[in-house]
Amino acid sequence: MKRIAVTYDNGQVFQHFGHTEMFKIYEVEEGKVINSEVIQANGVGHGALAGLLSDNTIDVLICGGIGGGAMAALEEAGIEVCAGAEGDTDAVVEAYLKGELTSTGVNCDHHGEGHTCGDHGEGHSCGGGGCHGGCGSSKPAFEGRNVGKTVRAHYRGTFNDGEQFDSSYDRGEPLEFVCGAGMMILGFDKAVADMEVGQIVDVHLMPEEAYGQPNPEAIISAPIAEVPGAEDLSVGQQVYLTSDYGQPIPVKVTAKDDTMITFDANHEMAGKELNFRIELVEVL
Repeated sequence: MKRIAVTYDNGQVFQHFGHTEMFKIYEVEEGKVINSEVIQANGVGHGALAGLLSDNTIDVLICGGIGGGAMAALEEAGIEVCAGAEGDTDAVVEAYLKGELTSTGVNCDHHGEGHTCGDHGEGHSCGGGGCHGGCGSSKPAFEGRNVGKTVRAHYRGTFNDGEQFDSSYDRGEPLEFVCGAGMMILGFDKAVADMEVGQIVDVHLMPEEAYGQPNPEAIISAPIAEVPGAEDLSVGQQVYLTSDYGQPIPVKVTAKDDTMITFDANHEMAGKELNFRIELVEVL
């Protein structure tokens, strides 16, 4: 029997492995699905997710976007990875079983996971405009002693007015990632590249090295009658739309009247200058 796990969100392939909250597990015998169930990922990062899949005796992972560090962790666990999938999870598994699903390998096709590929609560992963050289790129955009290595770092993020927007210290666990693998926003990644264990640095990032500038084309207006459920939405609410390819797109409702509703698909941190205090805890 073969066990296949698919990153899962409301029936669709979730587009960022490292931030998936659920997997749908399929048990397969003689090329046919005989059972399936949805399990919680408990919000853990890519290293722990690989362990979770290994503990559940998963043979194959099907996902959307995935970075180099996660791919390496899964390969080390003996799990086959088929990346770049999107759409209905049941249909994707059927395509895999028919030999019709081709893996893209390490990619950055997960921009749209509720944080344009990683919200700021998980280490500022690959934000819009900050994905240098492609997510998981084999050629980093910078050099340093830690590039290509798995590192663990604590950080505290603030806006220019001093307001804190995120802190790994508050969560009690440092962030783990592969430096230079495109898993982080560019400025954060570059700051860690040449740090020594125990060193603490303060960095100020302009939007170009963080989540980029807002894209006017990411603001979408549509008649309420054409968006199922739109009549129940309110300004400020964050929801998912679905692309023509079945990919979930996180958006925020920014305007609504009697007939029209407007969504903003820009990352919530787009256009913002960010400040980080970073402490390199460990190089693995």
